Amino acid sequence: MTVEGTVAAGYQVVREAFAANFTEHGEVGGAVCVYRDGQPVVDLWGGSADPGTGRPWQRDTLQLVYSATKGVVATIAHLLAQRGELDLDAPVARYWPEFAAAGKARIPVRWLLTHQAGLAALDEPVPLDDALAWTPMVEALAAQAPNWQPGTAFGYHGRTYGWLIGEVIRRVSGRTPGRFLAEEIAGPLDIDFFIGLPPAEQHRVSRLVFAPAPDLSEVPEENVPESLRPLLAAMRDPQALVNRAFQITDPADIDFDSPTVQAAELPASNGIGTARGLARLYAALVGEVDGRRLLTDDTLAAATREQVAGTDRVLMLPGRYASGYMLPTPELPLGGGASFGHPGRGGSLAFADPDRRLAFAYVTNHIVEGALDLRARDLVDALSGVR
Repeated sequence: MTVEGTVAAGYQVVREAFAANFTEHGEVGGAVCVYRDGQPVVDLWGGSADPGTGRPWQRDTLQLVYSATKGVVATIAHLLAQRGELDLDAPVARYWPEFAAAGKARIPVRWLLTHQAGLAALDEPVPLDDALAWTPMVEALAAQAPNWQPGTAFGYHGRTYGWLIGEVIRRVSGRTPGRFLAEEIAGPLDIDFFIGLPPAEQHRVSRLVFAPAPDLSEVPEENVPESLRPLLAAMRDPQALVNRAFQITDPADIDFDSPTVQAAELPASNGIGTARGLARLYAALVGEVDGRRLLTDDTLAAATREQVAGTDRVLMLPGRYASGYMLPTPELPLGGGASFGHPGRGGSLAFADPDRRLAFAYVTNHIVEGALDLRARDLVDALSGVR
């Protein structure tokens, strides 16, 4: 398998780690890009965009990155706050009056970003076609009572996050998150990333390839580390939040290869772009890229300040959140201590490290679940040795 693209002097170790993903970790197709001081120093791609047809991964291949989309949506919210159009500490109901129903009148916008709103799951799933249409889903979330007392805990809003903060963005700006992204961020900064894929770009999208998921139903409890036993028990309970949070549509399983799904806006999970596009966006958060910067130093410091840390009520694992961005933990490789970003289901990862003035993005179509996926971690480890 040939790795294509370029690396600057001193970054060859990243090329070696990326090539090793194919030879040692079963990579199918993917790309990695690193910006430093506003310039690309790593821009690599390789493998297959569609093993079924033999289509190779090319420089402009687009990849659906699941929850790595959340960091992009958080950026939109912080840009609106920087402009004075959105107060993150104001009640959501100031911008979205219907949201005040079911005891939610005092929930601030920030708690949508920090997963403290208690709206990770719905009592009644929304038909998938309705969710793709936007309005029925936001109406369901406005009517939903919190799953726990808001502000008392944080729990990953894996699917609902995008509609929640996305509707605030729509009410404030008059534009959906995807349209705002295209007009205010992606277009001006030449960032190849979409929430709501235009039909003309469909031919560039890779095909998802799913590795066999581990079957936890038969694992004896004594074979599971004690710290993970509560999570295992919850995963075996259909009514547990860790399951219900990802079953908010009917059917719950969404075909993310579907052009219809890709064309809709699911701002928690269906962002589609290149590693180059994601890295360029994060680079524009920590410095100038071609003379443009998205957030000021003050806005960035406020956006990336830790808000919550501890055990996630939904995932039942350790986590740290700023306002919409994840922060480093031993389980989440984000580089240095000041780094911030977001991973995506199955392997994709994007983050920035302001101390080192760099931005990183890795995207993959080989969706691997569980702790055995070392692809992004090995790339980050290789990058950590570059000075």
